Amino acid sequence: MQEINWNRTDLIDETEEVVQHQTRQQKEQLDDSEGVRFEEFNEKRVKVTKVTVNSEGAEEIGKKEGQYITLTVPTLNIDDHDRIEQLAESFLKYIDEIHKDIELTKDSKVLVIGLGNKTITPDAIGPFTIDAMQARQLENHVEQFVLYAPGVTGQTGFETSDFVHALTEKIQPDLVLAIDALATRGTSRLCKTIQITNTGIHPGSGVGNQRAEISKEVLGVPVTAIGVPTVVDATVIIADAVDKVFRSIAKKIQEKDKPSGKLAVTAWTSDTSEEDVDFNVIRPIFGEWSTWSKAERRQLFEEVLLSNSQRLIVTPKEVDIWMTKYSTLISNCLFRWIEEKVN
Repeated sequence: MQEINWNRTDLIDETEEVVQHQTRQQKEQLDDSEGVRFEEFNEKRVKVTKVTVNSEGAEEIGKKEGQYITLTVPTLNIDDHDRIEQLAESFLKYIDEIHKDIELTKDSKVLVIGLGNKTITPDAIGPFTIDAMQARQLENHVEQFVLYAPGVTGQTGFETSDFVHALTEKIQPDLVLAIDALATRGTSRLCKTIQITNTGIHPGSGVGNQRAEISKEVLGVPVTAIGVPTVVDATVIIADAVDKVFRSIAKKIQEKDKPSGKLAVTAWTSDTSEEDVDFNVIRPIFGEWSTWSKAERRQLFEEVLLSNSQRLIVTPKEVDIWMTKYSTLISNCLFRWIEEKVN
């Protein structure tokens, strides 16, 4: 089977997941490595993943050296105000933590860049956040933020990085915040995650449309990227669905002769996504490929679909509501953070 590059994701912990779940040997190599420090814990309903990568680790997992903080609420839905508030509190906490070494005063300038195409909803989190911040800035008269939504190269004909570089040279900010939509490698992460990193950003990299990077190395100023995953490759959805079906059938077969199965009075359903399941029990039904790892099946779907000229990128149907919620959340938290930081 032809080897496929599975790093089509902007989320650091998904890159970590690729390495961890390929082979036991690779997982042990990563655990023994001094290049990547990985922490994972829960704060109420928010799953926090903190990854620190040095130069050695950057080569191992294909991500830039620096700090990455990923906040996920796996059970989040649009109407869940409590969990959205918990996510906002965690975001405020870690946006402060990642900037603990940067001193800001009332005279400081923070350049906020809203990356993305405002006319394409899944890509509009950056411009939407700039709109939300502009409205609040007029009300609160906060002078630290300089807000800019440069559009995308397809609209302007120029690299977004060049616009940001010119503006940075003009206003000399103490910090640049770049807000953008991200791509994910798992359907469970769509619109349920915020990633914060001090490594900058390559706009469009997650969907194979990589542009010039916006980073400290390019601008000469600290750059923090804030992203929300809004799109996923269609092959991921297929692989996730097949994996769920296989898990469900295998679990039913395993449970069939147990007392708990005989006591069931309704159709048996269970979320087996995180459980260890013996796929060998469904091998007589579906054949050898049913015992492959999820990554191997995903690679198969990718190879088959690569023969078609169309590549599908998918987003949730409620993405317009999610964009409004996340732009408001990020805007409110950034204003709360800057007020606490400079006072």
